Amino acid sequence: MQKYRKKPVVVEAVQWNGKNVYEIYTFVEGKPDNTSCKMAEDRWFEYVGMMTNEKWKFKTLESDGETQKADVGDWIIKGVQGEFYPCKPDIFEKTYEEVIS
Repeated sequence: MQKYRKKPVVVEAVQWNGKNVYEIYTFVEGKPDNTSCKMAEDRWFEYVGMMTNEKWKFKTLESDGETQKADVGDWIIKGVQGEFYPCKPDIFEKTYEEVIS
């Protein structure tokens, strides 16, 4: 048996606080421009619908079409392939440290 160390990688993340819908929307979707206004509006209402009962529901690469949930306090992480997934605060704290640039 051999041992392996996880490669250091910098990720972007936003903590879901139950109210920062727009922050998460722009984190995942990017800021809408004038040419995609209708699509952005449709996606916005989809986000508001996903964030019911203080849980953010979304699909990830690993979820195979199933919806995962992020509870208030969970971190939403953008992975190395552009995928998004939730991470519990205690795991996030043990796994990641802030990059000061």
